[in-house]
Amino acid sequence: MLEQRGMAAAVICTDQFISSARMTAQTFGMHNYPFAIIPHPLGSLTDAELQQRALLALPQVLDLLKPASTAV
Repeated sequence: MLEQRGMAAAVICTDQFISSARMTAQTFGMHNYPFAIIPHPLGSLTDAELQQRALLALPQVLDLLKPASTAV
């Protein structure tokens, strides 16, 4: 996994595939792996609709990429 190599990463998943994403994360030993969730589908959307999905994902992705805060 990229995180294990010190690289920040965020997974974006459509709501149709949440269960599969969780099972995949568990398979790799990452039981509580967080991911951004956007509405399904993507393949049939116009460019404008895809841009709206990206805008939905952006704040979630930024939150996922924030460094973990350290306790003081």
